[in-house]
Amino acid sequence: MSVISALPFLKPIHQRPLRSSPGRQRRHTLPASEFRCLTPEDAISVFEIEREAFISVSGDCPLHLDEIRHFLNLCPELSLGWFEEGRLVAFIIGSLWDQEKLSQDALTLHKPGGSTVHIHALAVHRTFRQQGKGSILMWRYLQYLRCLPYVRRAVLMCEDFLIPFYRKCGFKVRGPCEVTVGSLAFVEMQYPVRGHAFMRRNSGC
Repeated sequence: MSVISALPFLKPIHQRPLRSSPGRQRRHTLPASEFRCLTPEDAISVFEIEREAFISVSGDCPLHLDEIRHFLNLCPELSLGWFEEGRLVAFIIGSLWDQEKLSQDALTLHKPGGSTVHIHALAVHRTFRQQGKGSILMWRYLQYLRCLPYVRRAVLMCEDFLIPFYRKCGFKVRGPCEVTVGSLAFVEMQYPVRGHAFMRRNSGC
């Protein structure tokens, strides 16, 4: 059994019942709400959501299409997508990092020997915003990371206006980030994953 299939928080929230009546063939329906790791085939849907979410605010995307494909080929297990009836509505993409602080290389590299998950992007489709989906997806993602024995912490970089959101998710400010993108400056935030032995024992990991 894979790690993903064993985790209750990555399984569908609920499914539509399959109804049948005499003389009528049963039809398969997709789960109404499903969480799963992304694949390279999801890259275009991811990029479309990310581009709309970030360009209007920051003028650029954390990941371009080739970079999305790059990470989904190298480390799809560090991504998570929320699907509604088969349609991607929100996602997180991460990779492994092996240094204490993020550097410019962290934007494009995956370090398989690292114990830090660098969260590159979290975005929600515009028609599903203001519904708490970003917070729910992040919670499920962090629960999932607790079941990966090699992960010790999660880090991300964000602009100042996003600090309250990530604080509510359990992240703490580490200080100014060494990474800059054009004229944009960022704050580095961290979430400790190590030390959740109780959670590991009681989460089906």
